[in-house]
Amino acid sequence: MEPYRINVSEDDLTALRGRIRSTRWPAPGAHVAPGRGVDLTFLQDMARYWVDVYDWRAAERRLNAVPNFVDEIQGSQIHFQHVRSSHPDAMPLLLTHGWPGSVAEFERLVPYLTEPTSYGGHAEDAFHVVVPSLPGFGFSATGDSGGWDVPKIAAAWSELMGRLGYDRYVAHGGDAGSPITQVLSMIDPQHVAGIHLTMLMTFPTPDEDLSEFDRLDRDRLAALEEFGTRRSAYMQVMATRPLTLSYGLSDSPVGLLAWMLERYLEWADPDSVQDGALSWDDILTAASLYWFTNTAATSANFYYEGAPAMRELTRGNVPAPNPAPAAVSVFPHDIMLPIPALASRYLGNIVQWRDHTRGGHFPALECPEALATDLRSFARDLRKAPHMVAS
Repeated sequence: MEPYRINVSEDDLTALRGRIRSTRWPAPGAHVAPGRGVDLTFLQDMARYWVDVYDWRAAERRLNAVPNFVDEIQGSQIHFQHVRSSHPDAMPLLLTHGWPGSVAEFERLVPYLTEPTSYGGHAEDAFHVVVPSLPGFGFSATGDSGGWDVPKIAAAWSELMGRLGYDRYVAHGGDAGSPITQVLSMIDPQHVAGIHLTMLMTFPTPDEDLSEFDRLDRDRLAALEEFGTRRSAYMQVMATRPLTLSYGLSDSPVGLLAWMLERYLEWADPDSVQDGALSWDDILTAASLYWFTNTAATSANFYYEGAPAMRELTRGNVPAPNPAPAAVSVFPHDIMLPIPALASRYLGNIVQWRDHTRGGHFPALECPEALATDLRSFARDLRKAPHMVAS
């Protein structure tokens, strides 16, 4: 386990700007109507901002302002941030991101968690926070063996937390982090005190009796079906042809930005974009991390590795409900909203459920205080009753 410092070379920064400036844009006629993808004029404006305004060095300084480390786990270099609270009795908390996220996604959230007394909380609400980069994302490698599916990542996280000396901890995840967190609690229940999830995925079986679904259940089921038919092309491509896709994303920074930008614009609460809670700088920091680490291909592999399990999940095939104490935070503009009537099929011990009125797929960026409040409340109850049963 060694300290790690992020330090992109000036040559790489200059090369990035040169590639953006030399982008070959689509021919006239491609941009004839909305609804066909990322708006050309908007993307051109953002590309110019990336070259002329965006400050990678400022982002790099913020990332290096917290302790970064790397360690070899299961034959691969795993990068993680480890931010200990000044409160010695803080509860350990593992945060897992997804795609197109990174450790930078939690930058605004972590201070709320580690130093709650500075943000209206109490000392007993404090967390020691561990934020790993998923294998093949950012500064974590995958090695040549591959196979980094959800169970393998969950096993690596268990090993990492053990090496850090954390005997009992809470785990949080959204996007890919949600299934990883669920599996982690099932393979290592003696160490995972509870799990907190955003984007809990719930699917009916093909022969599901929907007659008992209420209006909210039906609305969320309709949104889930709409996502599957109209907004999941990115997932289908990465789950079937990640390498073919990666040639373009690895060669063109603007292509990479467009691929990621579409997700941010579609998945965030529109108000987050309008009021700057999710800024251009946030999106460009994520794109820059993927670009400088050249992880478009290896991050897309996560979808390929997880495709068989995802097919089973979308058919509603769940072996048994997860027994771990669980909390769920639902942000209204997330890409998949959990269907309450099905939630207990996946989580058998839901002890906290919070429906929020704003926020989307990136709550750690969009509304970090709300997410921190939910995490604090859940951990507070775990401390009071460590062997909770569902209420």
